Amino acid sequence: MANEEIHKVEKKIKRIDGELYETLIINDDEGNVVQSFDIPLKVELRIQDLLEIMVGASILAVPIAFTEEVWNLGQELSWTRVFLLDVIAVLFMASFVYFKAYRKHLKMYRLEFWKRVFVTFVVSAFIVGILLTIINKCPIMTDFDLAFKRILIGVFPAGMSATVTDNLS
Repeated sequence: MANEEIHKVEKKIKRIDGELYETLIINDDEGNVVQSFDIPLKVELRIQDLLEIMVGASILAVPIAFTEEVWNLGQELSWTRVFLLDVIAVLFMASFVYFKAYRKHLKMYRLEFWKRVFVTFVVSAFIVGILLTIINKCPIMTDFDLAFKRILIGVFPAGMSATVTDNLS
C-alpha cells in the first residue's frame, strides 16, 4: 500500500443489525478496493440512548438537587435569568451533540438532532424534578413557580452530564 496511490474514497450509509453505519471504501487508482471501514453513526435516538441520558442526568442531578444553593437560587433568580440559564444549557448541549455526532450528517438527520437535544433536556428536568420531590424541595402543588425554577436551574448541569454520557458510547 505504500507505493499505491489512493484516488477515491466512497462513503455509503447502511444499516447493519438495525444500526446505521457509514462505510468508507478506499479505492486505488485502478478502482480496486484497497480497504473499507464501517463507522457507527449515532444519529438516531434509541432506547439505549434514552437510558444513557437518564443515567447521565443523574450523575450531576443528585449532587445538585441536594444543594441548598440551588434551593435558594430558585427563590432569588428572576424568570428571565432562569430562562437565560436554560438557553445557555440548550446551546451547550446542542453544540456538543452537533460536534460529536451530527457535524457531517446534520442535513440528513436534522430532526433527529433536535429530538435528541429536546429529549435530553426534558429527561434531565424530569430526573431533577423527581430528586427534588423525593427530598421535599419541589413544592409543585403549593408553589409551582419555585418548584419549576429549581427544576430548571438543575437542568443545566444534569443536561450537560446527560449529553456527555450519551455521547461516550
